[in-house]
Amino acid sequence: MGKGLKDDNRKRNYLLLVESFYDEGKIDKALEFYKKSLKFVKDKNEKIDLMLNIALLNDEIGDKQEALKIYHEIINNEPKYAGAYYGIAIIYDDLGDKEKALDYFYKAIEWDPYYDRAYFYVANIFDEWGEKHKALEYYQKVIKIKQDDYIAFNNMGAIYEELKEYNKALDMVNKSIAISLNYFKSLFNKGVILKHLGNEEEAIYFYNKSIDVNPHYPYSYLNKSVIYIERGDFSNAIEVLTLGINKNPDTGFLYYNRACSYGKTGQKELAREDLNKAIELYPRFREISKTDSDLAHVFN
Repeated sequence: MGKGLKDDNRKRNYLLLVESFYDEGKIDKALEFYKKSLKFVKDKNEKIDLMLNIALLNDEIGDKQEALKIYHEIINNEPKYAGAYYGIAIIYDDLGDKEKALDYFYKAIEWDPYYDRAYFYVANIFDEWGEKHKALEYYQKVIKIKQDDYIAFNNMGAIYEELKEYNKALDMVNKSIAISLNYFKSLFNKGVILKHLGNEEEAIYFYNKSIDVNPHYPYSYLNKSVIYIERGDFSNAIEVLTLGINKNPDTGFLYYNRACSYGKTGQKELAREDLNKAIELYPRFREISKTDSDLAHVFN
């Protein structure tokens, strides 16, 4: 057997071990055999692909400095490799250095103008910075490249809702839902928008749909309960909040709102218990409760 064939077999075996260890959650062992396989790779593109995977694994286990080092090594070998710039950008984004992340996302886009994920995260950064129209501009770039990106459509809908452009917001979330019926945030956001448009029963329907898909998203229960609270229907509000607490027992605002609802129905002891739990989970509720008219009579 020739040396080249032996090397190929070793590389293949090492990569099989990588896959096996990764599936078992043994990331350190997977990394070890990725590095071993790298010694037997002659093709430049294949070597870069392996290095990219090694960087991704290092990032996954939290060794971001090692991941950055490998990404820069890739760029030194292949300065136009967009995936390495994107990987660096993701790390800086995770570290909270949004400006540096933006620089590297732009670099990824420079070398690959169809890099839809890079546009997506640029949009996210502008959204976080409050530059909503700039965010919309970049989400539009995403959907031009990836027409079925239901998350981008949903995010655009959320931005239009913040801008109080409710019809545009509804159009975007409807497009998101048409692509994926099981993305709970689109269903939730449709509830938010319909509430703004005065369609409360439809809003409740979509909050329920969101809960069906993801029962561990506390805001669906919160927003649904608020509709009942505003109607003065505190028994239904309490029922909704109780369901939410059962699924999200560590969410302070659900206890706080239930405390207010108990207070409104004269159930002072239950209100005190919930308020104490809310304060335990989020101490600032202690100060908030002191000026909350819904709770004032609970302590009298």
